Amino acid sequence: MVDVLFLGPGYPAEMPHFVRGLAEVGARVIGVGDQPLDAVPWMARQAMAHYVQVESWADEDAVMRTVHDALRGRNVDLVETLWEPTVVVAARLRESIGAPGLGVRQALTFRDKGLMKEALAHAGIRLPYAFRATTADAVRQAAARVGYPLIVKPIAGAGSLDTYRVDDPGELERVMPWLAHIDEVSVEEFVDGEEFTYDTICAGGRIAHFNICEYRPRPLVGKQVEWISQQVIAHRDVDAPGLAGGRAMGEAVIAAMGVTSGFTHMEWYRTWGGEVVFGEIAARAPGGRLVDLMNYVSDIDAFRGWAEAVCYGSFSQDTTRRYNVAQVIKRAQGEGRISHVEGMEHLLSIMGEHIVNVDLLAVGQQRRDWKQVVLSDGIVVARHPDLHAVYAMADRIGTDLQMYASW
Repeated sequence: MVDVLFLGPGYPAEMPHFVRGLAEVGARVIGVGDQPLDAVPWMARQAMAHYVQVESWADEDAVMRTVHDALRGRNVDLVETLWEPTVVVAARLRESIGAPGLGVRQALTFRDKGLMKEALAHAGIRLPYAFRATTADAVRQAAARVGYPLIVKPIAGAGSLDTYRVDDPGELERVMPWLAHIDEVSVEEFVDGEEFTYDTICAGGRIAHFNICEYRPRPLVGKQVEWISQQVIAHRDVDAPGLAGGRAMGEAVIAAMGVTSGFTHMEWYRTWGGEVVFGEIAARAPGGRLVDLMNYVSDIDAFRGWAEAVCYGSFSQDTTRRYNVAQVIKRAQGEGRISHVEGMEHLLSIMGEHIVNVDLLAVGQQRRDWKQVVLSDGIVVARHPDLHAVYAMADRIGTDLQMYASW
């Protein structure tokens, strides 16, 4: 039996599924989290053999001491995490107990976007032109070198949180106060085009399974315009010519970053002229329910597949791609609690056989802050073998399904 130390079994929301996957492939799971055990979701509690509570992930030295004290007399074969803030402390624990996987240097290269781009530039990957900055004056100087439009985002950020497009010096001054809580930012070229993902599960030193998703529109746009129903499209035909450049880049990035086991989540751009440009990569699974989309494409269990990959270096599920999958993120109109939902019954009557998940806030629930959460007020997921059919269904869900909120 493989003994796995798993950091963060209860958060984010998909983590219990990874813990469940580990248990199902025969691993003995020792969870480490900053929640009391009774606050950890039932699925994770049932799958764990032991649980260690730490006070805060922010104090890595204290985490190290607490975990080492709790592990005395216990065997640990692997240390795993799939939550970005714990990637470095997981690497520190690996090195301290001699477990395989990402070491501290590799983990820092994933977390620090500046180090990441240095490593990939050395490998010949096309990157956005970028400069690091720790002061307001340094941000202004970097902006003058990069030119407008540009992007400002945290060096150690995740997703599109605290990420801003800036079109001129005046807008930069307006954005600057919003960055005051961030120690260091990247000021970089704005790449105009479409945005995609390249998500992998590596096993035994190779890419065992991968997935490509398309954002419609790109998240930076969806994050700024409230009425947009953001779409994420998982592609069935990953050999399509329009995806070939991103797939090749993804393979080169995985090799350059030295990934041999586990999940990675990469984002890349395709400019309107067809050039492929790297965005960023993380040593974790994609968030925003994208692992579910991987499952719907091939009718697999990627949570269990990841567990098999990290524990045994294999991926045995049939990954034949059967469907294109669209996830549509909905935002309610108005403020307060969800008052009513219109259009869902009609959509189910005309495309119900293709809708595989409806997870919307119920009437009476408080509307979420769309600027702070990825999935806003809920999602609808549809799939179809034909890509154009999926696009059409996603567009119709975006326009015909409406949620309303009021006080």
